[in-house]
Amino acid sequence: MYITNNPDVALIAQKYGVQRIWIDLETLGKEERQKGRDTVKSRHSVEDIKRISPLLNKSELLVRVNPWNERSEEEIEAVIRAGANIVMLPMWTCPQEVSKFIKAVDGRVKTTLLLETKEAEQCLDDVLNIDGIDEMHVGLNDLHLSYGLTFMFELLSNGTVERICNKIKKKGIPYGFGGIAKIGEGVLPAEKIVMEHYRLGSSRVILSRSFCNIDEVKDLDTLEELFKMSIKKLKTFEDYVSHVSEEEYLENMREITNCVNQIVKRKDKEGA
Repeated sequence: MYITNNPDVALIAQKYGVQRIWIDLETLGKEERQKGRDTVKSRHSVEDIKRISPLLNKSELLVRVNPWNERSEEEIEAVIRAGANIVMLPMWTCPQEVSKFIKAVDGRVKTTLLLETKEAEQCLDDVLNIDGIDEMHVGLNDLHLSYGLTFMFELLSNGTVERICNKIKKKGIPYGFGGIAKIGEGVLPAEKIVMEHYRLGSSRVILSRSFCNIDEVKDLDTLEELFKMSIKKLKTFEDYVSHVSEEEYLENMREITNCVNQIVKRKDKEGA
């Protein structure tokens, strides 16, 4: 999945195999939750859906709406009419919010839940019994803040993501988690994260800002070449990872834990 409201960039992403173009309408509470952090705060609109949806013939258009609120039904209606193929509900905290969301979508497009609060994990068993959930994604950034952790990939090393994924897997619902940088990059190397996706049965991931940063590269030809190379490296590595042994997956998990522990110690020391 790749987040952009730029039609030219969306077409480049589609051309090289990105299966989901992501329009992000979420604004409610986001500034307060992520204040002072180097995170992407999108300023997308329903008009972006109308511009990009007709251009896509291979990729699906996913739209993240705002957390459930008094205007959610109106917002969901607008994004479906504008051309969304999938509607994502973020920051849900109880089964009631999920049920209202499913009812508002009413089977017209796919639904996906973004699990990113500790309250959501606490009520996950009940939520998974609700009909109409097509897929789920675990949002590591807000979830690690919700748990008061130092580094979002602590959710991998402490077993939280595995615990959540196993519950979703038992219900037969497709799922994914977090995002990845380019192969060869990332504070926690992207290769290690991709291997963990395969170990846990994940089938979706967000290509992060660092995967192809359109704020830094303005020339479309240069951007296309970067995207082409980055996707090729990712697919090549995925082909390798899909054939490794269970022991190699477990060894990678041990390496992730060691790496995360070192990063956390460094961050805690810097913040002391």
